[in-house]
Amino acid sequence: MAAPHPEEPSGMYHQEETQRKTQDMTERLPGNALGFPEELAQATGERKFSSKEPKSGLSRAMTGLIEGIEKFDSPGKGRGLRVTKAFKVGELLFSSPPYSYVLSVEERGNYCEFCFTRKEGLARCGKCKKAFYCNAKCQKGDWAMHKLECSAMNAFGENWCPSDTTRLVARILAKKVGLNMKKKVFLNCFNQVLFFNNNMSNVLIPNQKMMKERCVSEKMLLIEELQSHLEDEDNEKRERTDTDIAALHRFYPKHLELPDHKDLLTLYSQVACNGFTIEDDELSHIGTAVYPDVALINHSCLPSVIVTYNGTSAEVRAVQDMKPGDEVLISYIDLLYPTDDRNNRLRECYYFTCDCLECKTKSKDKAKLKIRKQSDPVEPHVVDNMIRYARNTVREFRALKHSLEKMGAVFDDSNVYMLHMMYQAMGVCIYMQDADGAIRYGEKILKPYSKLYPPYSLNVSSMYLKMGRIYINMDRNSEGTSALKKAMAIMEVAHGKNHPFLKDLRKEIGQKQLIISSARITTPVRPTPALQCTTTGGLRLFEVSSMVLVCLLTD
Repeated sequence: MAAPHPEEPSGMYHQEETQRKTQDMTERLPGNALGFPEELAQATGERKFSSKEPKSGLSRAMTGLIEGIEKFDSPGKGRGLRVTKAFKVGELLFSSPPYSYVLSVEERGNYCEFCFTRKEGLARCGKCKKAFYCNAKCQKGDWAMHKLECSAMNAFGENWCPSDTTRLVARILAKKVGLNMKKKVFLNCFNQVLFFNNNMSNVLIPNQKMMKERCVSEKMLLIEELQSHLEDEDNEKRERTDTDIAALHRFYPKHLELPDHKDLLTLYSQVACNGFTIEDDELSHIGTAVYPDVALINHSCLPSVIVTYNGTSAEVRAVQDMKPGDEVLISYIDLLYPTDDRNNRLRECYYFTCDCLECKTKSKDKAKLKIRKQSDPVEPHVVDNMIRYARNTVREFRALKHSLEKMGAVFDDSNVYMLHMMYQAMGVCIYMQDADGAIRYGEKILKPYSKLYPPYSLNVSSMYLKMGRIYINMDRNSEGTSALKKAMAIMEVAHGKNHPFLKDLRKEIGQKQLIISSARITTPVRPTPALQCTTTGGLRLFEVSSMVLVCLLTD
C-alpha cells in the first residue's frame, strides 16, 4: 500500500521557500503568542514539545536546564555532566530526542522512517517507493527530511548510494537552516509581545546566548559546540571523508546550500566522534543519530549509566546508585576486551586513553586472557601469535573450525579472543541452520559474558534473547522462557520497565508459558526443527543473508 505523497514545494528550499514561510507565519500569529506554529515545526523537521514541556518559546529547552543534571569541567576530560541529586539503579536521568537522525538503508521496509516503529504493513512513499511509514501522519512529520532524498533516489535509481553518515550530515545541515528560520519567527513574535503586553514584569528578555539556534536536544550543548578531532585524523580517514563530501555534493545539490569544504570536514568529524548507533533489543543496528546533550557524557570502562533507545529518543539510565556530585559516565566501546585493546580502540576512534580505575588496575585482564594449564608450557611467542591471529580474524573470518580447535587447546573459554571466535562460530551455525551447534557455542559464551561484562550490560541481555529464542525455536520452551526472563531482568534496568521492548518481551514470555502449561497436559512427539528464516519480527538472528557474519558478529 502506498501512502499519499506530499506535494513537493517548488523553488530552493533554503531561500524563497524559507522567506515566504517566515513572513506568512508571522502575519498569522496573535500578538501574545510565544509558541511556534505547528506548520513551522513540520517545515524544519523539529518535533513539537511534549505535554510536560512549557509551551512558551522561552522554555526549559532554551534555558539550558535538565532537572538533576548539570554541566561541569571534568578533570582531565573537559566538559562533562554530573548529577545534582541521587539516582537509584534503573532510574531515568534524562531522555533526549535526536537533533537529527536517519534510518539505515538496510532497514527500510522493516521500520518507519519517522518514528522507528517496527511492524508489518508499513505504507511506502508514493513517489520514491523506498521510504516506509506507519501512516500519513508519520510521513508528513518526516517530509522536511525525506524531501532531501526522495527526488534524488528516483533520479539516480540504483546509483543513489550516499553513506548513512552523509545522509545524516545532510539532515543536520537542513535542520540548521530550519532553526534559523524559527529564530526569525521567534524574534518577530517577541517584538509583538513587547508591543501588546502592558505588564512586562513576567516577560523574560532573551539574551544573545538564548537566541542561538537551540532545539530540545540542545539543552546543555549546541550542535556546533560538539567536539571535533579534525586535526587528529590520519590520511585514510580524511580520504574517506572527502569521498563522503563528494557524495554530498552529488546527491544533495537541490535542497541544500553547502558550506565550504573546511566546514564540512569539521562537521563530518563532529558526527564521527559524537554520533550514536540506534539499536534494537538484540543490538542490531537500526540507524544513526546525533544527541548533543548525550554527547556531553564522558567515557569510563566502569560506567555509571547506560544509553538505550525508545523509538528515536535516547534514554539515559543509572546502572549504579549515584549521589549528588557523581559524574555521569557511559562506555563508548565494547567492554569485553582487555585494557590494551580497549584503549587502542579509544585512541583510534576518539583520540584519548582511558585512565579509569579498571584501566589502572586491569583487574579483569587475567580472566580475559586466561590460558589453559598445559603439561608443556606454551611459549610466549606462540600465545602472542594466536592473539594476533584472533585480532585479525575479528575483521576477516577464515578457517573457523580448525582455528577454534587449535585455539581451544590453549585459550580458556573465558579468554576474550576465544569468546569472540565462539561468537563467530555461533553465527555460522545459525547461518547453516545448525541449532544444536548454535546452542553449544552460546552456552559456552553466556557464563563468561555474565562475569566479564559490567552489571546490566546489553551485550549480556542480547545474548540471553538470542539463546532464548533459539531454545523456543527448538521447542525447548522452559529453557527458552528462562533465558528470556534473564534478559528481561537486565532490560528492565537498562531500558525502563515500560519500554516497548519489555512490553513485547512480556507478551512473548506469556505466550510460551501457555504452551508449556498445555504441554504438561499433552506432550506430542515432534522432530527437532531446523532454524527458521524470518524477516517479520521474532528473532532477527535467524535471518539468512550474506550479512549475517558481518552485521551479527561485529565487535
